[in-house]
Amino acid sequence: MASAERQMSLVGFMQAGSTTVYAGSWRHPATEHGYLSASYYQKLGRTLEEGCFDMMFFDDRLAMPGIYGGSVADAVRLGARPVKLDLSIVLGVVAAATEHIGLGATYSTTYYSPFHVARTFATLDHLSGGRAAWNVVTSVNDSEAQNYGVKMHLGHDERYDRADEFLEATTGLWDTWEDGALVHDRAGGVFADPTKVHALDYEGEWFSVRGPLTVPRSPQGRPVLLQAGSSGRGRDFAARWAELLFTGDPGIDVARAHYKDQKERIAEHGRDPASVKMLPMAYTVVGESHAHAEEREQTFLNELVDPLASLTLLSELMNYDFSGLALDSPITDELIESVSGIRGLVQNLRQHIGGETVTLADLAGHRATLLQGPRFVGTATEVADQMQEWFEGDACDGFVIAATHTPGAYEDVVRLVVPELQRRELFRDRYTGHTLREHLGLARPQVVHHA
Repeated sequence: MASAERQMSLVGFMQAGSTTVYAGSWRHPATEHGYLSASYYQKLGRTLEEGCFDMMFFDDRLAMPGIYGGSVADAVRLGARPVKLDLSIVLGVVAAATEHIGLGATYSTTYYSPFHVARTFATLDHLSGGRAAWNVVTSVNDSEAQNYGVKMHLGHDERYDRADEFLEATTGLWDTWEDGALVHDRAGGVFADPTKVHALDYEGEWFSVRGPLTVPRSPQGRPVLLQAGSSGRGRDFAARWAELLFTGDPGIDVARAHYKDQKERIAEHGRDPASVKMLPMAYTVVGESHAHAEEREQTFLNELVDPLASLTLLSELMNYDFSGLALDSPITDELIESVSGIRGLVQNLRQHIGGETVTLADLAGHRATLLQGPRFVGTATEVADQMQEWFEGDACDGFVIAATHTPGAYEDVVRLVVPELQRRELFRDRYTGHTLREHLGLARPQVVHHA
């Protein structure tokens, strides 16, 4: 029986396509290439639910990686995440095959509209019985802009200004129906109480939204909000809105500093820091022995990721074409000044690998191989030891587990690591609630009237 003390949250980090966040995953001999079938995602959902995971959430981009060399050719040839399915449909089929696990999807505040997002996630929340979560992103590059009829991507701060308005409008739409609005009085002919359904009439610089939403208030009141901003502006945005933060801190000291800073920002916004969970992305490489795990790790590090795939994904993330630089080129101060968003990545990587010199190969590998987050390697006991050190050492509230290959990486965690965490009373041994908010210990929000 799991303890009532503070426990980890565990989330599966998914891609609705051919490759996990680890760029070489499709080449692993144990990877199943069923990513175009509903049963593939349903199997992943059932596997993680067997392990009592809080949630599975899907990352997304709205374009093929095509910044590197001005072409998508390398992304297509090397399998650098060229396939990205529609997440609302993917989560719908997973919802039908599972009962408890939370279901999260990435939707952009830059290229969607508040009404569309509000309706999509409220619908998912109803049809899943209260398990929906929205991973809020501002999108990253010009390729995405051009797929939506815009020549260039918005600037960093503009994207967050727009995102603040987007969240105000979206959460406002979720509050346009009060609890108890549905009456279903057949005899009296009253379907719903109009005094409990409100217009929004939101007016901002970026959005004008009339409302009400066409979906009644959902089981969770509103879906859970995830966010992964790491810049100063991104951290402030997360402090205002996020209920779960997804981080990319590569080492425990970096994670501790980030954890302290972010929790302080949350408190400054008048929110309870303990109510917001911070989960770094982590890889697990589990073996029958330590030597076996290290052997598996070397395969992932050295044999499956083409350097061009790494550069293709780095260019996508940074919205910058790195094709004119050699792999051993140092990341200079001049380059840092000219590439938006790269500074934090370079600083984190310097702390992770030691020394001041970071090369393009280092940075690309950080994004596309197993260097992006902590990597827990060893037997199930050793992996649990490392996770426990982070969790009890003021570095995190749990982990977003990324897969080196699917479904095997998740099967290893569920079969080997989760029982060890449960034995230590660090993780639940059964679901005690029905909604994602209950899994995460989050209160159901009250309606806020915006009129």
